[in-house]
Amino acid sequence: MEGTPMRRDRVESTPPHGDVIRADIRSPARGDPRTAVLVAHGFKGFKDWGFFPHLCESLARDGHLVVSFNFSLNGTGPNLVDFTDLEAFGRNTLSRELEDLRWMLDRTMAGEWSGGRAPAATGLLGHSRGGGTSVITAAEHSGVAALVTWAAVSTFQRWGEEQVKDWTTCGVTFIPNARTGQQMPLYRTLWDDLRANADRLDVTAAAAMVRVPWLIVHGEEDATVGVAEARRLHGAGPSSALRVVAGSGHTFEAVHPMEETTPGLEAAIEAAARHFRRSL
Repeated sequence: MEGTPMRRDRVESTPPHGDVIRADIRSPARGDPRTAVLVAHGFKGFKDWGFFPHLCESLARDGHLVVSFNFSLNGTGPNLVDFTDLEAFGRNTLSRELEDLRWMLDRTMAGEWSGGRAPAATGLLGHSRGGGTSVITAAEHSGVAALVTWAAVSTFQRWGEEQVKDWTTCGVTFIPNARTGQQMPLYRTLWDDLRANADRLDVTAAAAMVRVPWLIVHGEEDATVGVAEARRLHGAGPSSALRVVAGSGHTFEAVHPMEETTPGLEAAIEAAARHFRRSL
């Protein structure tokens, strides 16, 4: 499959909120894929980070239309690979990411990226925070036919006392980006949204509502989102299966920029590809 010709198009889409979503559409160069997979990045992520292009190319060579995208307020802007819009990053909320994911799912299912031909079935794959968002979307949206989560969070309640204090006293807290050295703002709107929509944003509760085939992939040595969170989602999700990648971490040892793949990443990709082959 490695040598299968592939097509990639870059597109932009603007939901009703008015902020642009930038996406890559990958598909086999020959033939019209009958199935589609929508890929969602996580916190401080973007569609061109590390393993995402390789993952998407692998799924496209497996015969799917693959749509990867940047959430509208992820902070990269038209630059795509640098956080050039920290103001947008600061304004982002979980409800906004759910809105973006649903918008892209609806566009994909309507055939917007495939010449008007609606796919016969559409799957979701989300990493880390994007995994949690994908769980909620799969629980809410009847059009999702299969779900894969990589290193998914089981809860969005991940903020400490100092950050909450910053929000309540200053309206903003800052988090470091170890890769770029930037201090990235998070405005109080994130915290307010999480509290105001606590029921909807309960990932573990949503897991219990997912009825489509769901594969949970998680690195055994994940220091960012511990494997206990994968086990919690698996315990809550009646349609889920769990694949723990031995000796692997949060990004399956992939880095950015990615120069070569890793055994952990290839194990995660093969597990996801096999799941979509069976389920879509």
